[in-house]
Amino acid sequence: MYSSAAQSLADDIQIRDLQPQDRVAWEWLYQQYAEFYKEPMNEDILACTWSWLLNVQHPLQGKVAATANGALLGLAHYRPFPEPLLGKDAGFLDDLFVAPEQRGSGLGRRLIEAVAQAGKEQGWPFLRWITAADNAQARSLYDGLAQATAWVTYDLSLGKSGDTQN
Repeated sequence: MYSSAAQSLADDIQIRDLQPQDRVAWEWLYQQYAEFYKEPMNEDILACTWSWLLNVQHPLQGKVAATANGALLGLAHYRPFPEPLLGKDAGFLDDLFVAPEQRGSGLGRRLIEAVAQAGKEQGWPFLRWITAADNAQARSLYDGLAQATAWVTYDLSLGKSGDTQN
């Protein structure tokens, strides 16, 4: 249940497309996201991901939860992916992060709903995402929005970029 103060703040938050002026606030959120998942983050990764998000020719897209003064409280990165069995693109939600002090305010749900709406507009038949098995708070939200699949995910390491040894 939301407190009235948290609900009032959530009502004043706009979910919108990422904009060039969001860079500093986006970096702060994205670094927290990487830290949450214990993933290394550096300036090269930040610059590359940011360039993808702002390049209309790149498939990665971004939504943010922003206050009226431009503070960012959450982010979502998503993209189309080919679904060969359907013969069309579907959507994949790569990253979803809400600032810890805003969790439980409904911003995560609103970000997913905004991505789902963008996907509908792009003709996607579904939106897919993954999360860590032990991310109980996120899974509680996801279980109320979507159907968990029976698929198990694997990662096959292909070595470091530029590494030609087997």
